[in-house]
Amino acid sequence: MPEYLVELYVSRCDGHTLRARVAKAQLAAEALSREGTAVRYLRSFFLPADETCLLLYEAVSADAVRKAASRASLSFERISEADDQTKGVLQ
Repeated sequence: MPEYLVELYVSRCDGHTLRARVAKAQLAAEALSREGTAVRYLRSFFLPADETCLLLYEAVSADAVRKAASRASLSFERISEADDQTKGVLQ
């Protein structure tokens, strides 16, 4: 299944709220999966110097990820398909 990155702007001043936002993202993905939309939150990366947070999902489509992010009330900049060239090589 494809993987997608959701890019969020997160001010350094708002970094303390990030954990709650990520938890909401995970719960929203789990709820959608239970409802039949294949989407799974995998992990997040916070880049404080860039004021950016990247959420990594595995999903059937970018639209499924968009639904999960919207359900979690995340205001995101974009969703991009991730191409992990090392998958299966380093495991």
